[in-house]
Amino acid sequence: MLRLSKIALTHFKNYEFVSFDFTQRVTGICGLNGMGKTNLLDAIYYCCFTKSYFTGSDQLAVGFGKEGFRLEGIFSNSENQLKVVCINRGTAKKEFFLNDVPYEKLSKHIGLLPTVMIAPDDIEIITGGSEERRKLIDTIICQLDAEYLQQLMSYNKVLQQRNSLLKQFAEKGSNDEALLQILDQQLIIPGKYVFEKRTAFTHQLIPLVQNFYKQIAENDELVRISYESKLAQQSFENLLLQNRERDRYLQRTNSGIHKDDVLFELNGQSFKSIASQGQRKSLLFAIKLAEYEVMRMGKGFAPLLLLDDVFEKLDDNRMKNLLNWVCNQNEGQVFITDTHRDRLEKAFEQLGVDGQIIEL
Repeated sequence: MLRLSKIALTHFKNYEFVSFDFTQRVTGICGLNGMGKTNLLDAIYYCCFTKSYFTGSDQLAVGFGKEGFRLEGIFSNSENQLKVVCINRGTAKKEFFLNDVPYEKLSKHIGLLPTVMIAPDDIEIITGGSEERRKLIDTIICQLDAEYLQQLMSYNKVLQQRNSLLKQFAEKGSNDEALLQILDQQLIIPGKYVFEKRTAFTHQLIPLVQNFYKQIAENDELVRISYESKLAQQSFENLLLQNRERDRYLQRTNSGIHKDDVLFELNGQSFKSIASQGQRKSLLFAIKLAEYEVMRMGKGFAPLLLLDDVFEKLDDNRMKNLLNWVCNQNEGQVFITDTHRDRLEKAFEQLGVDGQIIEL
């Protein structure tokens, strides 16, 4: 059973120095916009993932006018207490410690504290480009399979090298076929591994998403989900050979797992083209709860669940169905932010939840 009992933030985003104790399984975090509700969830996420959920640069997580930040989280599982400390000194490489022992590689921390975040911008998983959907799948599998993370990192490193080589070909007007062939072979091995793992994972995820969608939306709309990859039709070797001239012309690699996608359909049509806002939110929550369930089954215990401002523009029925599952049909620790304290208190009361409310 994974639990977070305390977190301390120093110079993290809008926080000067503050600590929070979490005494209940379900915690509501309330306050006006700009008070730091999302930043508190992000601090929790950072302790679990060694990075922010919302910003790509650590510099954006440093408090205004400060030189760095520090986070400390006290977690526990069925066996141990786990103290996680992150120190960011601004220009220097950030440091992560587990029970006062520094990590040599931050990737070793991934998966130790499994966590699922649901935030408003996650709607991009449905409406945005394929990169958002690949990122979702990769984030889940990396927490369950350490080898997947290493293979994905290897693939991305070689992909970058191959693209740089293609640019050099264009600049110099000459080709080094032998070197390109070596990079192709180095790309193929991790590419195949990632493709096979993604394929198996989506087969596990799809029925869960469909089931959660029915529970949240309370209707029989048919949602179809498919993992699309050219590697399903032919070998990676052949794809690279077929696209070699095109790669040279465009100066980038045009085939591989970095081009894969997950497609969503509603009653036979593109989901993002015809779905209402309510339907999109229902699918988003279904995807995220399915992610949560896959993690729970894979780890053997429930991950942390972070819900950021998810009730805005959500009708009462969908909100009730979502909260009921989150609070009553799930044994994991949950953190929920909302601008309206009375709305959360009323929901907790109706569902019989003994939750903690933190007002910022």
